[in-house]
Amino acid sequence: MVTQTLCSLRRWLRALEPKARAHLGRGWLAQFQPWLEQRALFRFQRQPLARGVAAGMFCGLIPGPLQIPGTLLVCAWLRGNVVAGGVATFYTNPLTTVPLYALAFCLGALVMPGLQTLPDWSGLAPGGDFSVQALGAWMQALGMPLLAGLPILGLLMAVLGYATVQLLWLAPALQRKRRWERSR
Repeated sequence: MVTQTLCSLRRWLRALEPKARAHLGRGWLAQFQPWLEQRALFRFQRQPLARGVAAGMFCGLIPGPLQIPGTLLVCAWLRGNVVAGGVATFYTNPLTTVPLYALAFCLGALVMPGLQTLPDWSGLAPGGDFSVQALGAWMQALGMPLLAGLPILGLLMAVLGYATVQLLWLAPALQRKRRWERSR
C-alpha cells in the first residue's frame, strides 16, 4: 500500500515537469528558460527534489516574507527544485514557530559559553496572555542563543528533509529488490 502510494506520488511529480516547462516557455519567463533549465529548478527528479526540500527546510526558519525569496536563491545555488523548496517552507507557521524557536534556543545554548536559560513567557507577557507584542518581546529575550541555534536547527532540518526525500524516492525500488531476493 505504501509502495503504491509512493510510486503514484513519483508518477504525479514526474507528470508536473512537462507542465512546468510549458509555462516557462511563455511570456517573459521564456528568456530565462535556458538558465532555469540548466539549474534544474523545475525538474521533478530525485536529486533536484531532495535539494529543493533541503533548501526549503533550511530557509523555513528565516523570518516571514524572506522565506520564499531565500529558498529561490538557495535552490538556484544548489540546483534544487523551487516548487519543492517553496512547499517545504510551510513547516513553519504560527503554530510551529514558537516550539521551533525554543528548540533553536536550546541548540544555541548548547554551543554558547556559560549558562543560558530560556526566558519565561509569563515574565514578558502581561498576565501571561498571548499577543504579538509579547511574542516579539519573548523572541528578543532569546537573544544570542537563538541566533546561534537557528542555523544549526536549519542545517539539521535540511539534512533530515534531504534524507527523507531520498529514502521515500528509493523505497519502492528497495522493496522490489527485497521481494526479488526472497523469490530467488
